[in-house]
Amino acid sequence: MGAASPRYLIMRRRPTRHKPAEKRRTREAPDRVPEPADATGRLDAGGMSGYDSTCLRIRAAAGRPGARRVRSLPEGELMTRILSALGFAVTLAVLATGNGAAQDARMNFFLTSVGPGNGADLGGLDGADAWCAHLAFAVGMGDRTWRAYLSQQSNGGQPALDARDRIGSGPWYNFEGVMIASDLDDLHGENNNLTKETQLSEQGNIIFGRGDNPNRHDVLTGVLLDGTLAPGSDDTTCRNWTSSGEGSALVGHFDRTGGGANPTSWNSAHGTQGCSQEALRGTGGDGLFYCFAVSEE
Repeated sequence: MGAASPRYLIMRRRPTRHKPAEKRRTREAPDRVPEPADATGRLDAGGMSGYDSTCLRIRAAAGRPGARRVRSLPEGELMTRILSALGFAVTLAVLATGNGAAQDARMNFFLTSVGPGNGADLGGLDGADAWCAHLAFAVGMGDRTWRAYLSQQSNGGQPALDARDRIGSGPWYNFEGVMIASDLDDLHGENNNLTKETQLSEQGNIIFGRGDNPNRHDVLTGVLLDGTLAPGSDDTTCRNWTSSGEGSALVGHFDRTGGGANPTSWNSAHGTQGCSQEALRGTGGDGLFYCFAVSEE
């Protein structure tokens, strides 16, 4: 045979064509997506805001192989839905405060959960009113006019004032919407609904009273049983609520038990042995007082 044709002796191999690297399909797991921020708006572990992190999760899920395609939301609508979800979470957190009960919109009475911390020196009546407003604002009730249930003696150009004349005409409701008194006469009568369980704080909590540790049942008032200022020149208001040292103030027992001339009185049980924080605590107090929202006529 003659020499074979070159086309039978040389076998040419076609070059393998590869797709560009960026177009290769892989089965690698997607990068870890940081968890979104919580309802408080704090950044997540990856340093993202809740909005950015949530958007990243949506995009990552949509890009996974086999994932169902979903309708893309306009940026404004997406933001609205995210904020609505966060707002719902915050609302649940607010409702979970206090004793677990929801705050009633009619709430216009509370016993302060804490005093300013300087004994019976409340900054006068103005300071006490401001403290009531401060505590009420913290629980979403700052749109009302709050007054401390305290009397004031005539001294240094200040007029004598009765506590009962500062708080409106009622009716008054506690944190849970339970009516404690219908009007001033009911409030200072024998059939009011003032007990340890109904005289709740602005947060809806029951304050420690006699038998609890610590006992905080003395409540500053400076009044007699009918809510009026005690007659005479003896100090019954710790120098009109400006003293944290010498002086004395009339107090009530919110738990309706204890010692004194009127141990079961909520507003006029006995006088204190001084005006400092230590003196108030010495007889079972802590510088607490009552706050009423002035009724709208």
